[in-house]
Amino acid sequence: MSSSVATQPSAPSTATPPARAPRSLLARVLARPEIGALAAAIAIFAFFYAVAPAFRTLPAFATVLYASSTIGIVAVGVALLMIGGEFDLSSGVAVTTSALAAAMLTYQFSLNMWVGVVVSLVIALAIGFVNGWLVVRTGIPSFLITLSTFFILQGVNLGVTKLVTGAVATPNASGLDGFESARAVFASDIDLGFITLKVTVLWWAFFVVLASWLLLRTRTGNWITAAGGNQASARAVGVPVPKVKIGLFMGVAFLAWFLGMHLLFNFSSVQSGLGVGNEFIYIIAAVVGGALLTGGYGSAAGSALGAFIFGMTTQGIVFATWDPNWFRTFLGVMLLLAVIVNLYVKNYAAQRK
Repeated sequence: MSSSVATQPSAPSTATPPARAPRSLLARVLARPEIGALAAAIAIFAFFYAVAPAFRTLPAFATVLYASSTIGIVAVGVALLMIGGEFDLSSGVAVTTSALAAAMLTYQFSLNMWVGVVVSLVIALAIGFVNGWLVVRTGIPSFLITLSTFFILQGVNLGVTKLVTGAVATPNASGLDGFESARAVFASDIDLGFITLKVTVLWWAFFVVLASWLLLRTRTGNWITAAGGNQASARAVGVPVPKVKIGLFMGVAFLAWFLGMHLLFNFSSVQSGLGVGNEFIYIIAAVVGGALLTGGYGSAAGSALGAFIFGMTTQGIVFATWDPNWFRTFLGVMLLLAVIVNLYVKNYAAQRK
Protein backbone atom coordinates (compact mmCIF):
# COMPACT_ATOMS: atom_id res chain seq x y z
CA MET A 1 0.00 0.00 0.00
CA SER A 2 1.53 3.21 -1.09
CA SER A 3 1.43 6.40 0.87
CA SER A 4 1.76 9.89 -0.42
CA VAL A 5 3.66 12.61 1.30
CA ALA A 6 1.92 15.96 1.40
CA THR A 7 4.20 18.86 0.70
CA GLN A 8 3.61 22.31 2.06
CA PRO A 9 3.77 25.16 -0.45
CA SER A 10 6.91 27.12 -0.10
CA ALA A 11 6.56 30.58 1.41
CA PRO A 12 6.95 33.40 -1.05
CA SER A 13 10.35 35.00 -1.02
CA THR A 14 10.44 38.22 0.93
CA ALA A 15 13.94 39.12 -0.13
CA THR A 16 14.22 42.61 -1.60
CA PRO A 17 16.94 43.82 -3.89
CA PRO A 18 19.66 45.66 -2.07
CA ALA A 19 19.03 49.36 -1.82
CA ARG A 20 21.27 51.50 -3.94
CA ALA A 21 23.84 53.27 -1.83
CA PRO A 22 23.30 57.02 -1.76
CA ARG A 23 25.80 59.07 -3.67
CA SER A 24 28.51 60.77 -1.72
CA LEU A 25 28.37 64.48 -0.97
CA LEU A 26 31.26 65.09 -3.36
CA ALA A 27 29.44 63.31 -6.18
CA ARG A 28 26.27 65.32 -5.54
CA VAL A 29 28.20 68.59 -5.52
CA LEU A 30 30.09 67.73 -8.69
CA ALA A 31 26.84 66.74 -10.39
CA ARG A 32 25.64 70.35 -10.23
CA PRO A 33 26.05 71.97 -13.68
CA GLU A 34 27.31 75.27 -12.27
CA ILE A 35 30.08 73.93 -10.01
CA GLY A 36 32.81 74.46 -12.61
CA ALA A 37 31.66 78.01 -13.30
CA LEU A 38 31.59 78.76 -9.57
CA ALA A 39 35.20 77.66 -9.17
CA ALA A 40 36.22 79.73 -12.22
CA ALA A 41 34.35 82.80 -10.94
CA ILE A 42 36.10 82.62 -7.56
CA ALA A 43 39.50 82.22 -9.21
CA ILE A 44 39.00 85.11 -11.65
CA PHE A 45 37.63 87.40 -8.92
CA ALA A 46 40.63 86.65 -6.71
CA PHE A 47 43.00 87.24 -9.61
CA PHE A 48 41.70 90.68 -10.57
CA TYR A 49 41.30 91.61 -6.91
CA ALA A 50 45.03 90.98 -6.50
CA VAL A 51 46.35 92.60 -9.69
CA ALA A 52 43.98 95.58 -10.16
CA PRO A 53 43.56 97.91 -7.15
CA ALA A 54 40.68 99.76 -8.85
CA PHE A 55 38.80 96.44 -9.05
CA ARG A 56 38.47 96.37 -5.25
CA THR A 57 36.10 99.35 -4.91
CA LEU A 58 32.31 99.21 -4.63
CA PRO A 59 31.73 101.43 -7.70
CA ALA A 60 33.92 99.03 -9.70
CA PHE A 61 31.89 96.10 -8.42
CA ALA A 62 28.69 97.89 -9.48
CA THR A 63 30.18 98.33 -12.95
CA VAL A 64 31.05 94.64 -13.09
CA LEU A 65 27.51 93.69 -12.10
CA TYR A 66 26.04 95.99 -14.74
CA ALA A 67 28.26 94.55 -17.48
CA SER A 68 27.31 91.06 -16.31
CA SER A 69 23.59 91.84 -16.34
CA THR A 70 23.62 93.00 -19.97
CA ILE A 71 24.96 89.58 -20.88
CA GLY A 72 23.17 87.53 -18.25
CA ILE A 73 19.60 88.65 -19.00
CA VAL A 74 19.60 87.06 -22.45
CA ALA A 75 21.98 84.26 -21.41
CA VAL A 76 19.29 82.94 -19.01
CA GLY A 77 16.92 82.31 -21.90
CA VAL A 78 19.69 80.97 -24.11
CA ALA A 79 20.69 78.50 -21.36
CA LEU A 80 17.13 77.16 -21.05
CA LEU A 81 16.94 76.86 -24.84
CA MET A 82 20.23 74.92 -24.91
CA ILE A 83 19.00 72.62 -22.14
CA GLY A 84 16.02 72.04 -24.43
CA GLY A 85 18.44 70.99 -27.18
CA GLU A 86 18.35 74.05 -29.45
CA PHE A 87 20.40 77.16 -30.36
CA ASP A 88 19.47 80.74 -31.25
CA LEU A 89 22.03 82.65 -33.29
CA SER A 90 19.65 85.57 -33.85
CA SER A 91 19.41 86.69 -30.22
CA GLY A 92 22.12 89.35 -30.52
CA VAL A 93 20.56 91.24 -33.44
CA ALA A 94 17.05 90.61 -32.05
CA VAL A 95 18.00 92.88 -29.14
CA THR A 96 18.72 95.68 -31.61
CA THR A 97 15.60 94.93 -33.68
CA SER A 98 13.40 95.40 -30.61
CA ALA A 99 15.04 98.69 -29.66
CA LEU A 100 14.92 100.05 -33.21
CA ALA A 101 11.25 99.11 -33.65
CA ALA A 102 10.22 100.87 -30.45
CA ALA A 103 12.30 103.99 -31.17
CA MET A 104 11.40 104.53 -34.82
CA LEU A 105 7.69 103.73 -34.42
CA THR A 106 7.17 106.20 -31.60
CA TYR A 107 9.36 108.93 -33.10
CA GLN A 108 7.95 108.80 -36.63
CA PHE A 109 4.32 108.79 -35.50
CA SER A 110 4.79 110.95 -32.34
CA LEU A 111 3.37 108.23 -30.11
CA ASN A 112 3.78 107.56 -26.44
CA MET A 113 6.90 105.49 -25.75
CA TRP A 114 4.84 102.77 -24.10
CA VAL A 115 3.10 102.13 -27.43
CA GLY A 116 6.51 101.42 -28.95
CA VAL A 117 7.42 99.19 -26.00
CA VAL A 118 4.31 97.04 -26.42
CA VAL A 119 4.51 96.86 -30.24
CA SER A 120 8.21 95.93 -30.12
CA LEU A 121 7.37 93.17 -27.63
CA VAL A 122 4.82 91.75 -30.09
CA ILE A 123 7.42 91.90 -32.87
CA ALA A 124 10.05 90.17 -30.70
CA LEU A 125 7.67 87.38 -29.66
CA ALA A 126 6.65 86.91 -33.29
CA ILE A 127 10.31 86.45 -34.26
CA GLY A 128 10.77 83.88 -31.51
CA PHE A 129 7.59 82.07 -32.52
CA VAL A 130 8.63 81.89 -36.19
CA ASN A 131 12.08 80.56 -35.23
CA GLY A 132 10.57 77.85 -33.05
CA TRP A 133 7.77 76.97 -35.45
CA LEU A 134 10.19 76.55 -38.34
CA VAL A 135 12.47 74.33 -36.27
CA VAL A 136 9.73 71.95 -35.12
CA ARG A 137 7.82 72.04 -38.42
CA THR A 138 10.69 71.51 -40.85
CA GLY A 139 13.15 69.52 -38.75
CA ILE A 140 15.95 71.77 -39.98
CA PRO A 141 18.56 72.29 -37.23
CA SER A 142 17.97 75.44 -35.20
CA PHE A 143 21.54 76.47 -35.96
CA LEU A 144 20.59 76.98 -39.62
CA ILE A 145 17.13 78.44 -39.01
CA THR A 146 18.37 81.09 -36.59
CA LEU A 147 21.48 81.80 -38.66
CA SER A 148 19.10 82.73 -41.48
CA THR A 149 17.10 84.89 -39.07
CA PHE A 150 20.34 86.54 -37.97
CA PHE A 151 21.12 87.71 -41.52
CA ILE A 152 17.53 88.77 -42.17
CA LEU A 153 17.34 90.88 -39.01
CA GLN A 154 20.80 92.34 -39.54
CA GLY A 155 19.79 93.52 -43.01
CA VAL A 156 16.43 94.82 -41.81
CA ASN A 157 18.04 96.71 -38.93
CA LEU A 158 20.48 98.50 -41.21
CA GLY A 159 18.25 98.94 -44.26
CA VAL A 160 15.06 100.11 -42.57
CA THR A 161 16.89 102.48 -40.22
CA LYS A 162 18.73 104.09 -43.14
CA LEU A 163 15.52 104.28 -45.18
CA VAL A 164 13.40 105.84 -42.44
CA THR A 165 15.89 108.11 -40.67
CA GLY A 166 18.52 108.66 -43.35
CA ALA A 167 21.17 107.64 -40.83
CA VAL A 168 22.48 104.51 -39.13
CA ALA A 169 21.00 105.42 -35.75
CA THR A 170 17.59 106.42 -34.45
CA PRO A 171 16.85 110.02 -33.41
CA ASN A 172 17.07 110.92 -29.73
CA ALA A 173 13.84 109.74 -28.12
CA SER A 174 14.28 111.31 -24.68
CA GLY A 175 11.74 114.06 -25.37
CA LEU A 176 8.85 111.75 -26.21
CA ASP A 177 5.91 111.19 -23.87
CA GLY A 178 6.36 108.21 -21.58
CA PHE A 179 10.13 108.12 -21.94
CA GLU A 180 10.91 108.87 -18.29
CA SER A 181 8.41 106.38 -16.89
CA ALA A 182 9.72 103.67 -19.21
CA ARG A 183 13.27 104.58 -18.30
CA ALA A 184 12.43 104.06 -14.64
CA VAL A 185 11.44 100.46 -15.43
CA PHE A 186 14.21 99.53 -17.84
CA ALA A 187 17.22 101.77 -17.15
CA SER A 188 17.04 103.54 -13.80
CA ASP A 189 19.69 103.64 -11.07
CA ILE A 190 18.90 102.06 -7.70
CA ASP A 191 20.63 103.67 -4.72
CA LEU A 192 21.12 101.09 -1.96
CA GLY A 193 23.03 103.48 0.27
CA PHE A 194 26.39 101.75 0.13
CA ILE A 195 26.27 101.08 -3.62
CA THR A 196 24.31 102.28 -6.66
CA LEU A 197 23.17 99.60 -9.08
CA LYS A 198 21.52 99.68 -12.47
CA VAL A 199 18.01 98.27 -12.33
CA THR A 200 19.08 95.67 -14.89
CA VAL A 201 21.07 93.94 -12.14
CA LEU A 202 17.89 93.43 -10.11
CA TRP A 203 15.94 92.32 -13.18
CA TRP A 204 18.74 89.89 -14.01
CA ALA A 205 18.55 88.36 -10.52
CA PHE A 206 14.77 88.09 -10.85
CA PHE A 207 14.98 86.31 -14.21
CA VAL A 208 17.60 83.88 -12.86
CA VAL A 209 15.42 83.00 -9.86
CA LEU A 210 12.32 82.64 -12.05
CA ALA A 211 14.12 80.43 -14.57
CA SER A 212 15.62 78.29 -11.79
CA TRP A 213 12.18 77.78 -10.26
CA LEU A 214 10.74 76.91 -13.67
CA LEU A 215 13.52 74.43 -14.40
CA LEU A 216 13.74 72.74 -11.00
CA ARG A 217 10.25 72.99 -9.48
CA THR A 218 7.75 72.67 -12.30
CA ARG A 219 6.58 70.06 -14.78
CA THR A 220 7.59 72.41 -17.58
CA GLY A 221 11.17 72.23 -16.32
CA ASN A 222 11.08 68.45 -16.54
CA TRP A 223 9.73 68.75 -20.07
CA ILE A 224 12.58 71.10 -21.06
CA THR A 225 15.24 68.71 -19.78
CA ALA A 226 13.53 65.69 -21.33
CA ALA A 227 13.13 67.39 -24.72
CA GLY A 228 16.82 68.26 -24.78
CA GLY A 229 18.05 64.93 -23.46
CA ASN A 230 16.15 62.58 -25.78
CA GLN A 231 13.43 64.06 -27.93
CA ALA A 232 12.02 60.74 -29.12
CA SER A 233 11.72 59.36 -25.58
CA ALA A 234 10.17 62.62 -24.41
CA ARG A 235 7.48 62.39 -27.09
CA ALA A 236 6.83 58.76 -26.11
CA VAL A 237 5.98 59.70 -22.52
CA GLY A 238 3.69 62.54 -23.54
CA VAL A 239 5.95 65.59 -23.44
CA PRO A 240 4.58 68.29 -25.81
CA VAL A 241 7.99 68.78 -27.45
CA PRO A 242 6.88 71.24 -30.18
CA LYS A 243 5.17 73.55 -27.68
CA VAL A 244 8.13 73.38 -25.32
CA LYS A 245 10.62 74.31 -28.02
CA ILE A 246 8.52 77.12 -29.45
CA GLY A 247 8.02 78.46 -25.93
CA LEU A 248 11.77 78.40 -25.31
CA PHE A 249 12.47 80.37 -28.50
CA MET A 250 9.84 82.91 -27.47
CA GLY A 251 11.46 83.11 -24.03
CA VAL A 252 14.78 84.06 -25.61
CA ALA A 253 12.96 86.63 -27.77
CA PHE A 254 11.29 88.14 -24.68
CA LEU A 255 14.60 88.55 -22.86
CA ALA A 256 16.22 89.98 -26.00
CA TRP A 257 13.36 92.50 -26.14
CA PHE A 258 13.89 93.40 -22.49
CA LEU A 259 17.59 94.11 -23.04
CA GLY A 260 16.71 96.10 -26.17
CA MET A 261 14.41 98.29 -24.10
CA HIS A 262 17.20 98.87 -21.62
CA LEU A 263 19.58 99.97 -24.37
CA LEU A 264 16.99 102.34 -25.83
CA PHE A 265 16.09 104.01 -22.55
CA ASN A 266 19.62 104.05 -21.21
CA PHE A 267 21.15 105.76 -24.25
CA SER A 268 18.05 107.45 -25.82
CA SER A 269 19.21 106.37 -29.28
CA VAL A 270 20.12 103.04 -30.88
CA GLN A 271 22.81 102.22 -33.44
CA SER A 272 21.43 99.88 -36.09
CA GLY A 273 24.62 97.81 -36.29
CA LEU A 274 24.66 96.82 -32.61
CA GLY A 275 24.32 93.24 -31.41
CA VAL A 276 26.32 91.43 -34.07
CA GLY A 277 28.45 88.81 -32.32
CA ASN A 278 26.68 89.04 -28.96
CA GLU A 279 24.78 85.83 -29.67
CA PHE A 280 28.04 83.92 -29.26
CA ILE A 281 28.70 85.62 -25.93
CA TYR A 282 25.29 84.53 -24.65
CA ILE A 283 25.94 80.95 -25.77
CA ILE A 284 29.43 80.93 -24.28
CA ALA A 285 28.07 82.26 -20.97
CA ALA A 286 25.59 79.39 -20.89
CA VAL A 287 28.28 76.82 -21.77
CA VAL A 288 30.73 78.22 -19.21
CA GLY A 289 27.85 77.95 -16.72
CA GLY A 290 27.53 74.22 -17.33
CA ALA A 291 25.08 73.83 -20.22
CA LEU A 292 26.04 71.03 -22.58
CA LEU A 293 26.04 71.67 -26.32
CA THR A 294 24.18 68.37 -26.74
CA GLY A 295 21.24 69.52 -24.58
CA GLY A 296 19.51 68.04 -21.55
CA TYR A 297 21.91 69.47 -18.96
CA GLY A 298 22.56 72.90 -17.46
CA SER A 299 21.12 75.50 -15.12
CA ALA A 300 19.96 79.11 -14.99
CA ALA A 301 22.30 79.83 -12.07
CA GLY A 302 25.19 78.54 -14.15
CA SER A 303 24.38 81.01 -16.93
CA ALA A 304 24.46 83.79 -14.34
CA LEU A 305 27.91 82.68 -13.18
CA GLY A 306 29.06 82.54 -16.79
CA ALA A 307 27.83 86.08 -17.39
CA PHE A 308 29.47 87.24 -14.15
CA ILE A 309 32.78 85.78 -15.33
CA PHE A 310 32.54 87.80 -18.53
CA GLY A 311 31.57 90.92 -16.64
CA MET A 312 34.56 90.55 -14.33
CA THR A 313 36.90 89.93 -17.24
CA THR A 314 35.76 92.80 -19.45
CA GLN A 315 35.97 95.29 -16.62
CA GLY A 316 38.96 93.68 -14.90
CA ILE A 317 41.05 94.06 -18.04
CA VAL A 318 40.18 97.75 -18.10
CA PHE A 319 40.89 98.25 -14.40
CA ALA A 320 44.22 96.45 -14.82
CA THR A 321 45.04 98.81 -17.78
CA TRP A 322 45.67 95.88 -20.12
CA ASP A 323 45.03 95.78 -23.87
CA PRO A 324 41.26 95.00 -24.22
CA ASN A 325 41.91 93.20 -27.51
CA TRP A 326 42.90 90.16 -25.45
CA PHE A 327 39.26 89.72 -24.42
CA ARG A 328 38.42 87.72 -27.56
CA THR A 329 41.29 85.37 -26.81
CA PHE A 330 39.80 84.91 -23.37
CA LEU A 331 36.44 84.00 -24.90
CA GLY A 332 37.97 81.22 -26.96
CA VAL A 333 40.02 79.84 -24.09
CA MET A 334 37.06 79.91 -21.68
CA LEU A 335 34.80 78.13 -24.16
CA LEU A 336 37.33 75.35 -24.77
CA LEU A 337 38.08 74.89 -21.06
CA ALA A 338 34.39 74.98 -20.14
CA VAL A 339 33.50 72.21 -22.60
CA ILE A 340 36.37 70.02 -21.37
CA VAL A 341 35.74 70.65 -17.66
CA ASN A 342 31.96 70.22 -17.91
CA LEU A 343 32.32 66.90 -19.71
CA TYR A 344 34.93 65.64 -17.22
CA VAL A 345 32.95 66.70 -14.15
CA LYS A 346 29.72 65.18 -15.50
CA ASN A 347 31.41 61.85 -16.23
CA TYR A 348 33.24 61.84 -12.91
CA ALA A 349 30.10 62.57 -10.95
CA ALA A 350 28.22 59.79 -12.77
CA GLN A 351 30.88 57.26 -11.75
CA ARG A 352 30.99 58.24 -8.06
CA LYS A 353 28.73 56.39 -5.67
